[in-house]
Amino acid sequence: MDFSTTTTTITSTAANGYSSPRDSSIPSSFTKFNSALTAGLLNPMSPPPPPPATLDKSSRASPTLFEMMSSESGSPVQIQNLAPPPSSSSRTTSGSHLVISAQDKQALAMQRISNLLVTRSPGNQFNDPASSDVKLTLSSKDGICVTMCVHRQILVAHSRFFAVKLSDRWSKQQMAPPPSSSPYIVEISDCDDVEVYIETLMLMYCRDLRKKMMRQDVSRVLGILKVSAAIGFDAGVLSCLEYLEAAPWSEDEECRIASLLSELHLENVGATEVLRRVSVEASHNGSNDEVLLNLLHIVLEGKDEKARRDMKTLVSKMLRENSSGNDLRKESLYLACDGCLHKLKRQFLQAAESDLENVDQIARQADNLHWILDILIDRQIAEDFLVMWASLSELSDVHGKVPVVHRFEISRVTARIFVGIGKGQILTPKEVRCLLLRNWLTPFYDDFAWMKRASKGLDRYLVEDGLSNTILTLPLAWQQEFFLAWFDRFLNSNEDCPNIQRGFEVWWRRAFWRRKEQSQESPRLRIIASATDNS
Repeated sequence: MDFSTTTTTITSTAANGYSSPRDSSIPSSFTKFNSALTAGLLNPMSPPPPPPATLDKSSRASPTLFEMMSSESGSPVQIQNLAPPPSSSSRTTSGSHLVISAQDKQALAMQRISNLLVTRSPGNQFNDPASSDVKLTLSSKDGICVTMCVHRQILVAHSRFFAVKLSDRWSKQQMAPPPSSSPYIVEISDCDDVEVYIETLMLMYCRDLRKKMMRQDVSRVLGILKVSAAIGFDAGVLSCLEYLEAAPWSEDEECRIASLLSELHLENVGATEVLRRVSVEASHNGSNDEVLLNLLHIVLEGKDEKARRDMKTLVSKMLRENSSGNDLRKESLYLACDGCLHKLKRQFLQAAESDLENVDQIARQADNLHWILDILIDRQIAEDFLVMWASLSELSDVHGKVPVVHRFEISRVTARIFVGIGKGQILTPKEVRCLLLRNWLTPFYDDFAWMKRASKGLDRYLVEDGLSNTILTLPLAWQQEFFLAWFDRFLNSNEDCPNIQRGFEVWWRRAFWRRKEQSQESPRLRIIASATDNS
């Protein structure tokens, strides 16, 4: 920082504003700017100007916008565009889409900043050359320089940054003989966004910051917040945080807000309140496990079937997106599973005794178990469910006593297990897999025709492949038992029996072709071994 008695140049990253996609520069005359705009000089649909090398003042019928601004004198706003002029190729068209050149973008930014500097409410002294005692120059990284008239007293009262930088030097300048009557000059270079910096300074002149903030969007408020924090403008920081706490955010804005507040370390001035809507620690009213378990119970006990289906899809999607799986404990899922299974067993055994009161609970609880099984398989913790289901001989033994219209949903659970085993999603010992087939394969065959007709979305071929692969995971002798039983059933009820011919062919080749090959190789092995012994 170098402060002289007449000019102060500030080059500090702490004074930089928030980055914005919009460039900034300011015309010296708002009236002439509007005249140029009316005349069509800034019409984005007008043909592109000739290259700078071919421009000639004598060949133009009227002066350009920048010539009009440079000819203006005595204006409190001075603009310098130090960036190199764009080439003639910067404005091109692609099909029917117009690509606006960098020069046009700068002109639009100049119009916005001109409105910002010239328009002010009655009594507002921002950029008032008659009463100001400081000339503040802001220059951006892209070479745009803006000078405005501000007041030392207001800057010092609202900003710790300006209080430190102006107070001491100001006193020394005023005490030096003779006292200087010229405005004190301050320069701040390398601003990220001049337009945002100006809006932040204007807030220091505003009596009702909350009302002023209501005209902004989240992106602009984030820019103002960063500048306010950098220059120690506490009232601006608090107003931005109040706005962010109350305004709705998009998901993209949510990430930007959390990132900026973490970067600025504003926990002591209200940032924690802003982050309550996204921070687990700040809004913690119980563990995630408790909340999600409560959601599961609400879905499982819901009365509207359509709403239950929609919410099951939604909850499954949200749980699937969380790949960590730490939000819901295995014990909690199996606790919900046990509740559904207990209700299913009670209603199923009653129906087997011809008590059909509340018999619809069989299908409802079977559907709940099917949903929980999907979640368990997604999280690779379904082995205990398979052990539990395979052991339900008390249900499989009375399966035929319950009308098929009420019981077929149970076989959908069995079918889902077959698919999980066939895809390698559920890994259990062969004894458990064999027990599953012994208890539930015949009831599955009995209900298969009803499942095809009544179960929407049932992929018959996926289920048949799953059953084939499940049987093929067993020892060869056990495979023979289940495939021969299927062969007999399929020949007597083709349409009502799943077609697992592919698995049958695999077992056949294993059982006969390879057995024959192994028997032909055995004498050779014995001969080789005998020859080895003789040597």
